[in-house]
Amino acid sequence: MNLIKEVKSARIGDHYYEVQHPSGLKILVYPKNDNNSTYAVFGTRYGSVDMAFHLKGEQEVHRVPAGIAHYLEHKLFESEDGDAFARYAKTGAAANAYTSFNNTCYLFSTTDQVYESLEILLDFVQSPFFTEQTVQKEQGIIGQEIRMYDDDPQWRVMFNLLECLYHTHPVKIDIAGTVESIAQITPEYLYLCYNTFYNLHNMVLCIAGNVDVNRVLEVCDRLLKPSKEQTVNRVFDEEPVEIVKPRVEQKLSVASPLFELGFKEKTGNERVSAKELAETEILLEVLASESSPLFRRLLDAGLINEASFGYEYFEGPGYAAVIFSGESKDPDRVAEEIKQEVASLRKNGIDPLAFERARKSLYGHNVAALNSVDNIANSMAALSFANRELFDYLEALAEATAEEVLRRLETQLIASQSALSVVYPIA
Repeated sequence: MNLIKEVKSARIGDHYYEVQHPSGLKILVYPKNDNNSTYAVFGTRYGSVDMAFHLKGEQEVHRVPAGIAHYLEHKLFESEDGDAFARYAKTGAAANAYTSFNNTCYLFSTTDQVYESLEILLDFVQSPFFTEQTVQKEQGIIGQEIRMYDDDPQWRVMFNLLECLYHTHPVKIDIAGTVESIAQITPEYLYLCYNTFYNLHNMVLCIAGNVDVNRVLEVCDRLLKPSKEQTVNRVFDEEPVEIVKPRVEQKLSVASPLFELGFKEKTGNERVSAKELAETEILLEVLASESSPLFRRLLDAGLINEASFGYEYFEGPGYAAVIFSGESKDPDRVAEEIKQEVASLRKNGIDPLAFERARKSLYGHNVAALNSVDNIANSMAALSFANRELFDYLEALAEATAEEVLRRLETQLIASQSALSVVYPIA
């Protein structure tokens, strides 16, 4: 029997349905009946950092090659009956998938034949088919992809930074792995990871758009294969609080220097709460948004350009960092200006007007995003994997105080735990 709960937000007047399906799968359905399209995400809490793990009760820790989560994502589209993309072509749905550090998601978007497309999604993700021949074939394809990213300046400036910040955590390893690591992947490894992480108790299905919850459940009742509940314990080597080194540079084909400045944080395997996430995002908006004194100062000095400058809270199991990025003729000076602005906030506090502007801007941006079905589905999936809830996050943005936001500086943006990565043009 399906346990259906309606989740409402009194503040914004929206609702969605949360269903705990008998198979073990959590299903989130967000009706937007005034929208012509529907967007679905079927994902698992399994990403590139999950390289060492065991099930609860097991003594042996399984250690698998880097890049296997991404490799598995590619292989799932193939089956004995053909390619999933060919099946989607018959319904007119646009399909895709992605692997991140923490999650793997399969998705489609369509304006027609929603439930037929949903059948395809649920079917192929639950039907692994790996052979020695198909696995070896993929190694060449993904090997080319890896070599391509080795020369991608945006990709290199990021992973160079992560190698500066992290000693042991696998977040510093390319999501796709290396040419050497993927050569070690076998059907046995793929089935081990699939059976461990593609258990429905570890997964979520999120659908937003012109969709009926009862029809979604009818498809799920027919196609979901009940799975035994199990607990996956992820294993990470102890990560020191200190960074590896404060600076790294590389030369590649770029028009102007690229930089990423990261501030490493001490963290455990538990993710931050929706409230803590909201407070950090408001803090960054106060510090470096386009309306901030720092941004205007950097822009007026010609140290950044408006199009490329950005910031994010980068976090997952066992890692967390605040990262600033962009193009600059003088990345070291940009890094110093950011650190000085953080020090000023610590000393002088947050201007009340700047706080309110930042809080309202973030809240308004996130509420406006609820008009986008793809944003809704992807946000619900990402928040669910981190044990957060969509409306709780919005409520946290609305209710945050300047004192709570300023308190985040006690554990964030520590100058001694920062590193700068720069990619310079080839002379």
